[in-house]
Amino acid sequence: MPTVLISPGPLRGKAGAFREILRAGGFDDFIDPEGDTTLTEDVLRATLPRADAMLAGSEPLTGELFDLAPRLRAIARTGVGYDAVDVPAATARGIPVLITPGTNQESVAEQAFSLLLGVSRDVANNDRTIKEGGWSRVLPQPLRGRTLGLVGLGRIGRAVAVRAIAFGMKVVAFDPMPDPAFDALHGVTRVGFEALLATADVVSLHLPLTADTRGLFNKNVFARMRPGSILLNTSRGGLVVEAELYDALQSGRLFGAGLDVLNSEPPDASNPLLTLPNVVLSPHLGGIDTKGMSDMADMAASCIVALSQGRWPSGCVVNEEIAPGWKW
Repeated sequence: MPTVLISPGPLRGKAGAFREILRAGGFDDFIDPEGDTTLTEDVLRATLPRADAMLAGSEPLTGELFDLAPRLRAIARTGVGYDAVDVPAATARGIPVLITPGTNQESVAEQAFSLLLGVSRDVANNDRTIKEGGWSRVLPQPLRGRTLGLVGLGRIGRAVAVRAIAFGMKVVAFDPMPDPAFDALHGVTRVGFEALLATADVVSLHLPLTADTRGLFNKNVFARMRPGSILLNTSRGGLVVEAELYDALQSGRLFGAGLDVLNSEPPDASNPLLTLPNVVLSPHLGGIDTKGMSDMADMAASCIVALSQGRWPSGCVVNEEIAPGWKW
């Protein structure tokens, strides 16, 4: 009986259309580890050997783990990032790695703006002050008339751009893939990376984490950003050198930061970013509101079923090179 390991915490042990999609495709057995936190390596070692497919979350998946899972025929991530998966190792073993494009960009964009408003209007500090008996009326920063710089203009960056324009912001973007129709429709101006840093009041990160982008936002970049600007990161924590971001925030070089992602999740209690009043944090929730998670789970399940029935889900497979001759 084909078995699917259900990894994302919000899906484990929960009913949903994704289970009906899998059942209709012949997958009648589910492995649902207890709890709702990211699966540990020990749990993966205990469960992967029994799985024919994995509906995956953000847990690291290595070649060593794949060696323990000879039945594993597909890894379908609920999300669009796949830096936690050793894709070359999966490719070497003929395991398709799938993502769910087009399902969560609206959720991430909403999260980016919740963080931006939290920083610019000092929401968390005002709430805390009032609850402690205070009443501080320090003037907040406006968004209207300010410039938002998007580092990356894929699906998520575009969703953020549309919202920024609705708030009366100007939008500039750095992205190597041109799309003059989108830019003209929404009034987005493409600029180089250096020009973006120099002109943007808010810099929002929408990049994959790769060897080239890891640590891209460091003290040298922060020094070239506009004084008093805001950094948003709803992408991957590894894009930012946190100790150097702390220095830029603590010194007043940057006005604030809104971070949905960190280098270590959850962060260590000693992380100095946790001490700063001009940092607003959220626990990597950007892409997983209730609708986004449901849509991602349904697409991931559909991809697993398609593969099991000999249909290749083009556009969702990261390692497309294994398609020729691949069989379930």
